[in-house]
Amino acid sequence: MTDSIMSKAATMEIPINSNGDTGTLPEDDSLEQAAKLQWSLDEKDLQQVMVSGPNLNETSIVSGGYGGTAEGIIPTSSIKGSNMHHSSSSSSMTAEETTRGVAVEKLETVKKWGLNTYKCTKQMISERFGRGSRTVDLELEAQIEVLRDTKRKYENVLRLARALTNHFYNMVQTQHALGDTFADLSQKSPELRDEFGYNAETQKLLCKNGETLLGAINFFVSSINTLVNKTMEDTLMTIKMYENARLEFDAYRSDLEELSMGPRDAVAMARIEAAQQQYQVHKEKYERLRSDVAIKLKFLEENKVKVMHKQLLLFHNAISAYFAGNQQQLEQTLKQFNIKLKPPGDDKPSWLEEQ
Repeated sequence: MTDSIMSKAATMEIPINSNGDTGTLPEDDSLEQAAKLQWSLDEKDLQQVMVSGPNLNETSIVSGGYGGTAEGIIPTSSIKGSNMHHSSSSSSMTAEETTRGVAVEKLETVKKWGLNTYKCTKQMISERFGRGSRTVDLELEAQIEVLRDTKRKYENVLRLARALTNHFYNMVQTQHALGDTFADLSQKSPELRDEFGYNAETQKLLCKNGETLLGAINFFVSSINTLVNKTMEDTLMTIKMYENARLEFDAYRSDLEELSMGPRDAVAMARIEAAQQQYQVHKEKYERLRSDVAIKLKFLEENKVKVMHKQLLLFHNAISAYFAGNQQQLEQTLKQFNIKLKPPGDDKPSWLEEQ
């Protein structure tokens, strides 16, 4: 509207009077009022922009130049929203792909485990019913059987030694109580003071020697327990792993033999090649565990001989010295094997353990 008014004003003739003043036109008042009105509107819009500032969310991008149609106007809010939607959709797609990858990996693991379990179960049933062949290392199998028999016998020794410890502990406690009773009676029976006194001293000496012997027997029991339930058990766990590897090896070996006797087309050859790779993997695992078992059996035998030589010598010397009444030799035996006795009352559990 401003442009049309200004153009109309520019093309209009301005008459001049004889004294040099411009004449008054009929349209001057209307033009001047329109110009003032437009200026006031523009000034108000400028003030509003200066105060509030432009709203970037409502800013439009015009394509096609000045005077173009409204088809080229693209609101920036739509661009911002589309970018946010694109980033959120891409992140959700990445999370979905990760979840799908983990699920596929777990499915493959379960599939391999199921196939391996099926083959091993089939091999075990075949061996039990005498239809399948198994790999046997005669020398190693004999050593394993000797170890299992030795473990059973040592467990019996450990059980009897613990029973002896319990019985002897009760006897020592009885001697201690009997000695206290004799000492009390020697104070209250003047006519038998000497006799009660001798017996009280004897029971106290036996109680002291009994506690020393209990220390030696407890050390013997502790060492046998470590040998049986830790050292031998660790070797037997390796043997169990070896036996499982042997079963897997025989299962994949039998599978390869069955495939080798079948047709030799392209599909069968691919299956034979895959079976050959699995067979080789399990063969290496079986041989590695067989070597580990042989080494552990060797070291176990050496350790067993060394430990039992020391413990049997300790047990013999301590028992002999105790029943011979040789207190000095009994104490020397404990010093020889670096056994420290617990102070009296140390066996009593703490209040925390009693809760």
